[in-house]
Amino acid sequence: MKTYQHLFFDLDHTIWDFEANAKDALRESYLYHELALSGIEPYENFYERYTYHNKRLWDRYTKGLIIQRELKWKRMFLTLLDFKIADEPLARSLSQDFLDRLPIRKKVFPYTFEILDYLKNKNYQLHLITNGFNRIQEQKLVHAGLQDYFEVMVTSEISGCLKPHAGIFEYAMEATGAQPDKSIMIGDNLVADIQGAANFGIDSVFTNHIEDTTAHVATYEVRHLRELEDIF
Repeated sequence: MKTYQHLFFDLDHTIWDFEANAKDALRESYLYHELALSGIEPYENFYERYTYHNKRLWDRYTKGLIIQRELKWKRMFLTLLDFKIADEPLARSLSQDFLDRLPIRKKVFPYTFEILDYLKNKNYQLHLITNGFNRIQEQKLVHAGLQDYFEVMVTSEISGCLKPHAGIFEYAMEATGAQPDKSIMIGDNLVADIQGAANFGIDSVFTNHIEDTTAHVATYEVRHLRELEDIF
């Protein structure tokens, strides 16, 4: 088994439970803006439409087809349109409120702290490579109590590149002093994390929390963070 020194984690959907935290934060925004009074109900329908548009727009953002500002408010605007409400000011207000509430949520996947302690105790150097927005990702780490585990966080904003493009991995190597043959990417996204790592020439671990099937071949696959102990 190869000896690794630098472990590069993705944050959202890998250790920070984005789905659970986003659902809670969006519910608070939904209640604060009294959307039910506008006929947007039940909340579960609103969340389902938001999730649909968010995923689609994130895909476009990752491919460089839209910019960050557009992603942030348009996912709300398109969600409102599904309920026949064409209100851009409301969409922008909802977006800002949601982004204020989201980073302070604290839910992480089971065994997150245990595996990070385990890896730190084995003297691995832990870092983050994330397509998330810089200020928001920093807040997530602080509020979830994760900030002390990671030495370097590389975001798409800092590097000027989005996963799966090689530029963000190259930036991460330079920022951490890591070598590709001593590095591994740990993440949930088959394109951004797994294919991106493969294209750059580093190994990967697919954190398959949702037990997905895949044509992308990761170096390793785990379905629970505890299983990382079998690799490292």
